Amino acid sequence: MLGCSLNEACAVALPDPQKDEQVADAASGARSIVVAGGCFWGVEAVFLHLKGVKNVVSGYAGGEEDTATYEQVSSGKTGHAEAVKVTYDPAAISLGQLLKVYFSVAHDPTQLNAQGPDRGIQYRSAIFYETPEQKEVASSYIDQLAAAKAFDKPIVTRLEPLEKFYAAESYHQNYIAFHPDSLYVMIHDAPKLVSLKEAFPDLYVK
Repeated sequence: MLGCSLNEACAVALPDPQKDEQVADAASGARSIVVAGGCFWGVEAVFLHLKGVKNVVSGYAGGEEDTATYEQVSSGKTGHAEAVKVTYDPAAISLGQLLKVYFSVAHDPTQLNAQGPDRGIQYRSAIFYETPEQKEVASSYIDQLAAAKAFDKPIVTRLEPLEKFYAAESYHQNYIAFHPDSLYVMIHDAPKLVSLKEAFPDLYVK
């Protein structure tokens, strides 16, 4: 493990995915994937520091439009998860590489309906797939990691079809950049960026 703090955010050394998305040519255009893994602040920050990632938006997925607000989602009764939508250039970084970072650094996929100090189904580990290929790549990688016993406990990441992604309130976007001195950020999120830089130097960008 790399970049361990006294709290969490230790990168787990993982194998490359055996199955990845197919990219026909370099001009295939941007793609996106929606993932959830605890508070969206830290997950967003990790993906923002990856080469090939064009945009990351914090938001909500898994519930209805009329409950897609922070106050309601925080109740744990809406079906939503705090999630991030990652838009990327598949010619520069693949879905498989993004998922490797997601499982290794962005969160702990063995925590059920929780992440660090946060508890509730809104903090679940989930991949919201839009296409059969995304589902297949994610499912295959989860099976691969389970077979390799990459984690000490079972992976609990859910695969859910993406019905709709709703962007979160503006004050949640790029939260860590605007609140680097927040105690929560310093304890739970900043160490993830340290781990990312150490474990994935070829993918990390400032």
